[in-house]
Amino acid sequence: MKVAIIGATGFVGRRVVDEALARGLQVTAIARQPKDLPDNANLTVALGDIADTEWLAKQLAGQDAVISAYNPGWAEENLYEKTTTGAQKILNAVEKAGVKRLLVVGGAGSLEVAPGVELVDTPQFPENIRPGAQAVRDLRNKLRNGSPLDWTYLSPAALLEPGKRTGKFRLGTTQLLMNGQAPAGISVEDLSVAIIDEIEKPQFIKAQFTAAY
Repeated sequence: MKVAIIGATGFVGRRVVDEALARGLQVTAIARQPKDLPDNANLTVALGDIADTEWLAKQLAGQDAVISAYNPGWAEENLYEKTTTGAQKILNAVEKAGVKRLLVVGGAGSLEVAPGVELVDTPQFPENIRPGAQAVRDLRNKLRNGSPLDWTYLSPAALLEPGKRTGKFRLGTTQLLMNGQAPAGISVEDLSVAIIDEIEKPQFIKAQFTAAY
């Protein structure tokens, strides 16, 4: 299987590269800089700007699936606009390349904490990242409202941190997973397991899901 990973040197994307290579997938890592990408016969590195739709579509052509772990950076100014624009560029390139399968790594802010109330809309949600969370929630809504792609939108657990790969976690759909009264967490390594599991054996076509311990 051939899979392209957008944002391949980022917090999530870098671990997804490792997980995909460990399973023998043919990986195209799309990033602005090579950083610490591994030397692997199954890895092709494509360096460029996702804002260039023509260039990005060329990298995606012939892929079986695209994983977007794109994030312009939580500290960026105009975070909502940059996230929204980047996401639309990626959708355009995926469609132009003729790839049907897209998995988007979104945010926990898109998960329900009560009927009709999502985490991003609660007073406790951090103000500095709220614009980015709103942007990826809007992306999920755009996908829901009639995307021709076989899309999946993954919301990580509320607590996402570096850790160990255990391969053991719970899956959910649109509601925030909890451990008692506290939001549940997951390691970024195990989130990557959930991502590649979904690519290899899809369960959530045209749907949102989440993963947590």
